[in-house]
Amino acid sequence: MTKKIGDVVLDVKNISLRFGGVKALTDISFNVKEHEIRAIIGPNGAGKSSMLNCINGVYAPQEGNITFRGKTFRHMNSRQVAEMGIARTFQNLALFKGMSVLDNIMTGRNLRIKSNLLMQAMRVGPAVREEMAHREYVEHIIDFLEIQAHRKTPVGQLPYGLQKRVDLARALALQPQVLLLDEPMAGMNVEEKQDMCRFVLDVNDEFGTTIVLIEHDMGVVMDISDRVVVLDYGKKIGDGSPEEVRGNPEVISAYLGTSH
Repeated sequence: MTKKIGDVVLDVKNISLRFGGVKALTDISFNVKEHEIRAIIGPNGAGKSSMLNCINGVYAPQEGNITFRGKTFRHMNSRQVAEMGIARTFQNLALFKGMSVLDNIMTGRNLRIKSNLLMQAMRVGPAVREEMAHREYVEHIIDFLEIQAHRKTPVGQLPYGLQKRVDLARALALQPQVLLLDEPMAGMNVEEKQDMCRFVLDVNDEFGTTIVLIEHDMGVVMDISDRVVVLDYGKKIGDGSPEEVRGNPEVISAYLGTSH
């Protein structure tokens, strides 16, 4: 069955980002449509992570703006972006290594907790019921990502591939409308990559989550992406379907290292 792609949900317009005299991004524009997997690719130093950092409020671009579901902003902090429904995983894992898998994923529910700290500490009725509901949702994610056997294990004791899966689970706990994945398969072996590909596709299909993905493995990108945007030295050099991008001479040149 052909996947139904919706209207534009995230629109990036003319984003430029500088650090002192260094241009990280120059006049970047692209959009992301509802329910698609949108890949951002490019050689090392192309500006891919900087682009995600602009979208989720880590960096404030000097020029351009981003529109999410009709609301346009130049810069918002990461909490505001998360509250709007955009979640993020990071290239370098930022998990709480001494905490269990379950507790790590529960931290992803923080923005959805309505009870105040006093009610939570006293464990009065509404707070207890709310915590049970949040735990039930987290258990659903744990089952979905097939990490039931590790739910009470400290994250620091898990193999790297499973830690990356916990990072994905924590982002999903926010129930995001758009999920930003920064190299979710970096450092994985072939089997771990296959598992993560399957989970990314399942999240997109079963949760209906729109995904923006940075990935270096071109086989993965071509297999799972609906559209691809290509960056090189902070500039956009390609944008289109995987087939269109794969045949773009400028993209081929950049990846072969002959364009500069």
